[in-house]
Order: sequence, then C-alpha cells, then structure tokens
Amino acid sequence: MTQTLLLDIAIEADWPAAPDWEDLAHRAAAALATVAPELANPRLTASLLFADDAEVHVLNREWRGKDKPTNVLSFPMLERDDLLDLPPAGPPELLGDIALALETCAREAAEKGLPLDHHAAHLIVHGLLHLAGHDHEISADDARIMEQLEIKALALMGIADPYGDH
Repeated sequence: MTQTLLLDIAIEADWPAAPDWEDLAHRAAAALATVAPELANPRLTASLLFADDAEVHVLNREWRGKDKPTNVLSFPMLERDDLLDLPPAGPPELLGDIALALETCAREAAEKGLPLDHHAAHLIVHGLLHLAGHDHEISADDARIMEQLEIKALALMGIADPYGDH
C-alpha cells in the first residue's frame, strides 16, 4: 500500500451520517498518492474541513476576496519545488488546508446526477492537487495534467471520470 499524507479531519457541518467522510478522505488521499507520488511522502500532513456554505463563504471572502461560497478551498503551505525536494525523513510538514462546503457540493452533485460522496471525493482529490502545487488556471496543459491525475485517482476508488469526456 502506498504511504499517504496524514489528514487532520474535522466535520463541522451537518454532512449526512453516511458515508464515513473520514474514511472517504483517507481513501481519496491514498488513491491520489498512488498517481501523484510526491504526496506519498510520510512527513506530509494536511487539514480537511467538512464545512457548510456559510463558513466557506467567510473563508473565501477573507482569503480570496470573493464574496460567495465555493465548493472547495485550498490553502497551500508549501511551494511545489519545496514539496518535490522534501526528504522522506524528518519532522512533519504541513502541506496545507482544505475546506469543502456542504450545500454547494450537494447542489453540484445533484445537478450532475452524482452521489454526494463521489463528488466530495473528487473535490478532496482536486484540493489536494492544489496543495501539491497543481493549478488548472495557469494553462490548458496544466488543467489537462491536473484532470488526468484526478481521473486516475478516482478510478482507483471506483469513481467514474468526473469530466465525462476523457
């Protein structure tokens, strides 16, 4: 089994009782570490907050200057080059923080005809890739690389291509 980063998970909103959101997050991180080996470094930690739209709205306004909720926010703590150069031995290293917004995630899942847990797994993978320095807004090539990693990680979890066109 691939080593994966340690997730500090908090569920602060009324996410449905099932599935086990912590287990889903750990499985998403493990699948991603298989296709993005830089995330298999045993020193890495990240926090994941299962929040509601109101909390993500505040974070989005405060940190990104956008006065609205969004599905997922990522706050990287390491530059990509520092992540890639991080030796496996040493003290824990915070990769960053992620927050998911329940109502936005649930609405998007319903609009796409997806189970909420599949959409949440995609957003966790997406957020972790942002923490690892990937950014789909830089160029079409960067977006394609990020999407391919997402598709591969989700496939390992038995989740279909979220973009539906690959």
